[in-house]
Amino acid sequence: MKHRFTTIFVCSLLLIVSACSHRSQQSEMDRFIDDLMAQLTLEEKLGQLNLPVGGDITTGQPRLSNTADDIRAGKVGGLFNLKGVDQIREVQRIAVEESPHGIPLLFGMDVIHGYETIFPIPLGLACSWDMDAIERSARIAAIEAGADGICWTFSPMVDICHDGRWGRISEGSGEDPYLGACIAQAMVRGYQGDSLADPTTIMACVKHFALYGAPEGGREYNFSDMSAYRMWNEYMLPYQAAAQAQAGSFMAAFSTIQGVPCHGSKYLLTDILRRQWGYQGFVVADYTGVEHLVDNGVSASREQAAIQCIEAGLDMDMVSAEFVNLAQAVKEGRCSIEAVNRACRSILVAKYKLGLFDDPYRYCDPTRREVVLSDAHRAAAREIAAESMVLLKNENNLLPLAKQGTIALIGPLAQARTHMSGTWSVAAVHDRYKTVEEGLRDALKTTKTRLLVAKGCNICYDPEMEARASMFGKSIRDNRSDEAMRQEALAIAQQADVIILAMGESAEMSGECASRVNLDMPDAQHDLMVQLTTLGKPIVLLHFAGRPTVLNWESEHIHAILETWFSGSETADAIADVLFGATNPSGKLVVQLPRHVGQYPFSYRMYRTSRPNEYGYWGKYSSCYMDVLGTPLYAFGYGLSYTTFDYSDLTVESCGSDKSDKSDAVIANVSVTVTNTGDRAGAEIVQLYICDPVANGVRPYKELRGFERIYLEAGESKEVTFAIDYNRLAYYEPKHFDYVVESGDFIVMIGSSSRNEDLRKATITVTNLFSLGKK
Repeated sequence: MKHRFTTIFVCSLLLIVSACSHRSQQSEMDRFIDDLMAQLTLEEKLGQLNLPVGGDITTGQPRLSNTADDIRAGKVGGLFNLKGVDQIREVQRIAVEESPHGIPLLFGMDVIHGYETIFPIPLGLACSWDMDAIERSARIAAIEAGADGICWTFSPMVDICHDGRWGRISEGSGEDPYLGACIAQAMVRGYQGDSLADPTTIMACVKHFALYGAPEGGREYNFSDMSAYRMWNEYMLPYQAAAQAQAGSFMAAFSTIQGVPCHGSKYLLTDILRRQWGYQGFVVADYTGVEHLVDNGVSASREQAAIQCIEAGLDMDMVSAEFVNLAQAVKEGRCSIEAVNRACRSILVAKYKLGLFDDPYRYCDPTRREVVLSDAHRAAAREIAAESMVLLKNENNLLPLAKQGTIALIGPLAQARTHMSGTWSVAAVHDRYKTVEEGLRDALKTTKTRLLVAKGCNICYDPEMEARASMFGKSIRDNRSDEAMRQEALAIAQQADVIILAMGESAEMSGECASRVNLDMPDAQHDLMVQLTTLGKPIVLLHFAGRPTVLNWESEHIHAILETWFSGSETADAIADVLFGATNPSGKLVVQLPRHVGQYPFSYRMYRTSRPNEYGYWGKYSSCYMDVLGTPLYAFGYGLSYTTFDYSDLTVESCGSDKSDKSDAVIANVSVTVTNTGDRAGAEIVQLYICDPVANGVRPYKELRGFERIYLEAGESKEVTFAIDYNRLAYYEPKHFDYVVESGDFIVMIGSSSRNEDLRKATITVTNLFSLGKK
């Protein structure tokens, strides 16, 4: 007992010392920032709020010329998309040695899913449901970017999206807010580590705040509007989770909230983010986002737009270069000096936390660059890429393939080196990445297997459409006739024992401003597939995509379908690992694949209606379609393996805590036993869903509220237990306008996907109303 009290005393003392040390560090930082702010002129404070583009990888045209002169004059707070440690060091030298107060610059870049070692696009990465792997991918991206001069990434994008027509769904984590929140925190941890003082970390930027993933019609930059009920229950959780993870910065969205552009919304940037959530970081504009208030029609001039944005809580102006010109408005009382001071201070605090005042060149050590695209990083990317792929169909266990006989590899993406990384891989070095053909040849080189390769067709028939889909130097258009390419493909297919198709979207058919209304396989590829199926050969489709697509025909006629997404620099080797069985696929969908684009917007979190039709069959006077099933072709959470898993019935252990006043009080433990009933080891993602069948607000049939990734040897069983607390049961309730748990029964479901037939069910009961307050 004596030792126990000694341990408690020592631990308490350490906590006190740690808290005092933190306060001391905070006080030291505050004193430093106070002293620096006191030296700055109004114009120099405004200069810290200016973020021009520093390189030629942009989403528009830079608005500031003579950038070096502006840096010398103290009119620039940071630059973005300038690549290369030598270039960055020289620009930093100008800021530190030639500007009035020597304030270092921030250097940002779109390090979205890797730097030079590229990981799967975020939508694909999310399909791993592996938070450790996702955090590791961000950690490696931070190490590489930080070694090349970058200290700030415009990632993670945590926007929830229910509409696959929106091209930027590729950059997010899918349709579910709970999973999105888990991934948001994993990404922030990966980028920022335990402390930004570590030079191998970089500052995260959470985007796009808020509601950016809900544009009307899935059209980029379009108007978005919704009720507070839908906003808080479906969209806000990932942003809040990232704020709680202490992400260093947020980025405002091009969307609107309650009719006001997000860049100029005080309700969003101040009332919610800072006051309600207690966020301490800074908020940066999206590209030219400030001046867009004029385009939105809510500001008569760019100056007025700038005043509205900075007063609303925006701290840094990207590219528009309007904040830097607000001195006269401040002097005339049209813009408050308090807003300028707040914004300037937040930028200086970020630079202090990054250690740039101690050492402005801490990210500019050229000897660190040897870690970039290292063998260890590439090995991690290969493993994570394979883990992210989703096996949608495997008729008669066609996969994994044996390394024997003759294989025909056909499709426009078979040799498309520049497309493997997918969209938003701005630092990629494509010539160091393999094609699918090269990956398969390497996997087969010690065997006698023949690999025959033909392109077969272009991405699509229309050259103008293909040009849009192959921007940024990614053109792979073949000038041969469609018939000549098709005959070449048919000739090698005739010789093959199995046909592998590398088909789907090209890299730039998804991403920013890549909205589409037709999500079927592009026409030229579809026509080639139809002809190949007439040969009667087994066919495997490697489906490349940056979004959920429509695969009705493929699902009916192709024997095996592997959703590869765009899996990064190691795509080719990862595909070979899965195809030939070195890796057992374990990915699960984080978006539903629809039967028809007309189903959008579409989510498994379907709300109960006055005329319910949960199963989607046509029935007069029920919520359904006459001409297509209302259910998805492939459901959220779905994905096959080379083995099989069996789920037991659920067991419920009541914990008697349903009258506690703590949100994490466990009401019940719900358990299931999962058994690997196949003949090989594999990973399974056990998913927890909850339904509140009677509530003050209309609730969905099911909502994801937990998951666990487990690994089982053949024949092995494992019990998985989920602790059900108030946090898992709460929702934003329309009567009290806060998060509550209402009394009554809750249906708990555990299984391998969101499909009803894959779920085991049990019921737990809550006897009192519990409020978590406004979150």
